[in-house]
Amino acid sequence: MKKRIVILGAGESGAGAAVLAKKEGFDVFVSDMSKIADKYKKMLDERQIAWEEGQHTEERVLSADEIIKSPGIPDTAPMVSKAIERGIPIISEIEFASRYTNSKMICITGSNGKTTTTSLIYHIFRQAGYDTGLAGNIGHSLALQVAEEPHEYYVIELSSFQLDNMYQFRANIAILLNITPDHLDRYDNSMQNYTDAKMRIIQNQTPQDAFIYWADDPVVSKELKKYDIKAVQYPFSDVKKLGVIGYMEEGQYKIEKPVPFNMEQESLSLTGRHNIYNSLAAGIAANIAGIRKEVIRKSLSDFPGVEHRLEKVCDVRGVHYVNDSKATNVDACWYALEAMKTKVILIVGGKDKGNDYSPLFPLVREKCSALVYLGADNTKLHENFDQLGIPVRDTHSMKECVAACYELAQPGETVLLSPCCASFDLFKNMEDRGEQFKTLVRNL
Repeated sequence: MKKRIVILGAGESGAGAAVLAKKEGFDVFVSDMSKIADKYKKMLDERQIAWEEGQHTEERVLSADEIIKSPGIPDTAPMVSKAIERGIPIISEIEFASRYTNSKMICITGSNGKTTTTSLIYHIFRQAGYDTGLAGNIGHSLALQVAEEPHEYYVIELSSFQLDNMYQFRANIAILLNITPDHLDRYDNSMQNYTDAKMRIIQNQTPQDAFIYWADDPVVSKELKKYDIKAVQYPFSDVKKLGVIGYMEEGQYKIEKPVPFNMEQESLSLTGRHNIYNSLAAGIAANIAGIRKEVIRKSLSDFPGVEHRLEKVCDVRGVHYVNDSKATNVDACWYALEAMKTKVILIVGGKDKGNDYSPLFPLVREKCSALVYLGADNTKLHENFDQLGIPVRDTHSMKECVAACYELAQPGETVLLSPCCASFDLFKNMEDRGEQFKTLVRNL
């Protein structure tokens, strides 16, 4: 009898996993509590894959030999809890896809900088002429690519949720940027549980593999002592010091291993301190993969950046508008504020993930001339930021928010959307939040 695979969630990863499972000869069923997007229904229908939406039919789901779960669904979801009780193995789409490919995997995780670093590595590999796919949190489903459009290399952005359900998967090049509090609502409000998920990036690595990490991250430094790391280690820092192989020195971007490399820091296309780390991690990965120096140099200097990440929108009446909708945690907002060269009207708010806003207070005092709260419920923002004595505005839609910013901002200032929070209270997702911001700003 055919082995039965049930897929929970029919978004990009779920639909892709279904296509691969069908191709590999499994009996496949897809179940989504929400409505399935038309493009994914079409994808499933064309391949005669059974699906349901708006419900999980218990007998159809729990008859699975194995379940592939969307990273967005928590283990506490009723159907997932029942599957766990029955001992049905639950894996992620990335884990499943990795069984059917021998391609090289370059995997990036961290609380901040994942998307920029992933996109930059993909840019370098493509410029070098490497046959490369982009997958994970961005790009197309890895499973779909493995099934229908295989590549020699995959550059994969991995969230803690994806790593939670990965067991045999192995990263040939693993990159860990940093670990700061995020998504604690999904980890029993335990920083250690979240940290353990992130550290899974190095599981199953061998001496033939590489592990790139930021040496100055206090959580990472502490955690590394607990692990017997088999891979070759490539630590980096923003300054030269004992043990690091990538750093900045006297205006030069330098990598010592495996092949010595340097370029002018001024030539890097990405600016801001946090982007030094992203550029170092990407350059080291490219160097390990044997990409020529001139390609790395050119790619690091002409990378266009990532949408919704410190994205310049336009200037209106001498005011700069910047879209950093991707800043869904406190640390990301901290880096964005730190990179600002002018006074800032800061837009914060959304679905709180158990945030501690206090690390932002010194920068907010120094850089912000006003705060605009944007959320369904701004109570926690008032409790935290009102005490700083900076003008604040309460808004509950992007239209209200942009109008308030337009009123508050003086020529020469920057309006920065860097919300610290998830977007799901008022928007479909963080892209929707960023797009609405850009559209309204351009219409001012």
